[in-house]
Amino acid sequence: MMPIITVFTPTYNRAHTLHKCYESLKRQTNKNFIWLIIDDGSIDETQNIVDRWTNECIDFEIKYIYKINGGMHTAHNLAYEHANTELTMCVDSDDYLADNAVEIILEHWHKFGGNCYAGMVGLDAFINGNIVGKSFPPNLKEEKFRNIHRSFSGDKKFIYRTEVFKSYPPYPVFVEEKLTPLSWKYFLIDNKKDLLIINKVLCYVEYLDDGSSNNIIDSYKKNPRGFLELRKVSMIMESPFHRKFISASQYVMGSIMIRNNAFIKESPKKVMTILAIPIGVIMYLNLMSTKRKRLNSSLK
Repeated sequence: MMPIITVFTPTYNRAHTLHKCYESLKRQTNKNFIWLIIDDGSIDETQNIVDRWTNECIDFEIKYIYKINGGMHTAHNLAYEHANTELTMCVDSDDYLADNAVEIILEHWHKFGGNCYAGMVGLDAFINGNIVGKSFPPNLKEEKFRNIHRSFSGDKKFIYRTEVFKSYPPYPVFVEEKLTPLSWKYFLIDNKKDLLIINKVLCYVEYLDDGSSNNIIDSYKKNPRGFLELRKVSMIMESPFHRKFISASQYVMGSIMIRNNAFIKESPKKVMTILAIPIGVIMYLNLMSTKRKRLNSSLK
């Protein structure tokens, strides 16, 4: 029988942590899944370790794809090119699933799912068991991504219908940048379909010092064009107005960073962008000040 869900893991030099994800997949109470590993240019022992697991694992299929390093969003693009199951879920290389996560997901989808939904969203927890951010209200059955993003702080575990995700453009890729925020596509999908709520812990997360979650400011500085794409979408999709205005201000800041003189012309909300220029300039100056302070500290 064809597996229903693809669990994919983007990884880059995580041979020392990837085993936690693998061991959690071996413990799943429902093994109706494929594990797809997208190696984003690792130079450690990742491939050798995965080869060994592929040879020894008999409970589920493991697929391994190696690519030139391009960043998390390019790994997501490639994963969805190769996924052909009904559902798809990303589990990072330093995280691991709850032992019954796949069972919970598939039972919830079989009971409530359908073409009217983009997928599902569940909870992440720290390794000590504490929920990341806020859990959902007990009576909440479905919600839009934008409301989840605004009202329930902290990372969540998103499971999307593969055909829905594939029906939208791939994440934009920019030369010399390694990140377009994943929420860029979540906002696009949000315009059409809601997500079913699973108010249970599906994944345990650990934020490593060199992980993307702990380096968001540096990521913003290194990937301004990727973040600009997100700001353009969130100016349209966010609510209420003040969140749209914050996105417009961040759009101005990013445009200054890359010296984009056509930023007003390219903005989907031109009047709002003009009004946001003073705040965007202040944001840019603060960001550059932070950068100089870090540089000065490193030279002491």
